Amino acid sequence: MLTFIPTPIGNPQDITIRALKAFEKATLFLCEDTRETKRLLRLLEARFEFTYPCEMVEFLSFHEHNGEARLQEIALRLEKEEVVYVSDAGMPIISDPGQVLVEYCQNEKIDYDVLPGGTAVATAYAASGFEEGAFTFYAFLPQKGSERTASLIEIMNGKTAGVLYEAPHRIEKLIVEIANIDETREVFFAKELTKKFQNYYRGSAEGILKKFQNGTINPKGEWVVVIKAKEEEAKALYIDDILSFDLQPKVKAKLLAKLTDKSVKEWYKQLISQ
Repeated sequence: MLTFIPTPIGNPQDITIRALKAFEKATLFLCEDTRETKRLLRLLEARFEFTYPCEMVEFLSFHEHNGEARLQEIALRLEKEEVVYVSDAGMPIISDPGQVLVEYCQNEKIDYDVLPGGTAVATAYAASGFEEGAFTFYAFLPQKGSERTASLIEIMNGKTAGVLYEAPHRIEKLIVEIANIDETREVFFAKELTKKFQNYYRGSAEGILKKFQNGTINPKGEWVVVIKAKEEEAKALYIDDILSFDLQPKVKAKLLAKLTDKSVKEWYKQLISQ
């Protein structure tokens, strides 16, 4: 039996009773990072009525670089033992290598369970107060280049709010990029969710950018960003915006096709003929 266990995204008191019980029964821990999992278990032992696993319990890393190879190594144990998969923080499987394990269990008819728990995505969207009631999760943007610009434009032209993660050393760059596309767009920035220095910032892209620039907002910490969906009637303004960006014709054609009735092929022909 394989159980996917969500861990606190910050505050250890957010652990669930079911998670603690699953930890106590497990004979094999598959971890995104074994050091982080062991640190959490020691913390839980100190603060709650929880017994740290005995020496016979095995901890193995399972991440994006070794997942496929590790799966071949432990495949038979998934049926015979109480195995748990733990990500570093939050809900496993979502933007996480645990997806490989889910697919394997489905294909091989192996019992598995996913426990409910905290996730930064839903927490940030709920805290944003945006009224759409729907959002799309994009994880991390590409780090640089036209691919990053194209991805951000696509998010900002989506029909639902976009939720994404960003590293502290790129968070100010992100708000600059958002403001360059639409400085009036309403955004919500959540910093260090559930931790001691948690903070929420909601306002226009231009307004949030000014707070970064004047030092009101410190970029250090973990960030979740919610970008409110574009008002439908103003969407046409983005056609000229996209045409003005320094992007490859194929990238522009794909973005423009999403906003208009023209196909990617039609837009591409028009762009290369200009």
